[in-house]
Amino acid sequence: MTNKTALVVSAHAADFVWRAGGAIALHQAKGYAVTVVCLSYGERGESAKIWKEPGVTLEKVKTARRLEAEQAAKALDVHDIQFFDLGDYPLEMDKEAKFRLVDVIRKVMPTFMMSHSLWDPYNTDHMFATKVALECRMIAQAWGHNPHEKVLGAPQLYLFEPHQTEQMNWKPDVFLDITEVWDKKYAAIQCMVGQEHLWTYYTNLAENRANHFKRNSGGQSGGRNAKYAEAFQSMFPRTVDEL
Repeated sequence: MTNKTALVVSAHAADFVWRAGGAIALHQAKGYAVTVVCLSYGERGESAKIWKEPGVTLEKVKTARRLEAEQAAKALDVHDIQFFDLGDYPLEMDKEAKFRLVDVIRKVMPTFMMSHSLWDPYNTDHMFATKVALECRMIAQAWGHNPHEKVLGAPQLYLFEPHQTEQMNWKPDVFLDITEVWDKKYAAIQCMVGQEHLWTYYTNLAENRANHFKRNSGGQSGGRNAKYAEAFQSMFPRTVDEL
């Protein structure tokens, strides 16, 4: 059984695909067990195409978005995907729901975590999800929460790339080459038929970040080539023995 794990906290059912699908597939291939928690289906604010269909209901939209996310998770080889079904626009969590996420964190004991940018004026659900991820990470570290359970260490929280990054106070400090798993990510992207307008955008973004990966790995004088990459911002300092 692997002891390398990761946890992705996604505000809506498609966010983990656009923003971290490559990281998920790559780390699954490297022997990690990656768990994805979708706090909502994005049924109200992330499903415009489905709402335009005649006779659609809220439950039909939720069912469609769940199916898309499950198919995408399968394409990425996700170890486990969980749906909290908390509603969106706005996304809200009471103490019970937060403790539910804490339970997941303690069960997974992630080597690292991922969630959204700290600031997103276009979609406050996103930054709320990260606020909650940070809060629940803190609670999972507390010896007094459910005493005698094993407490969480200090996993890095990577903030994945938001839409319109220049508006989000988000600055990447990690570029990840996802070329070898791009076919899996694009297969997952194609599962998101409710947001087909984003397929090209996130393909172009992966190509642009690959250019940044090459430049920051040595530039034209020996930089490692990459065709597709994802970018992340570290929330906490990283401890190293050498640079």
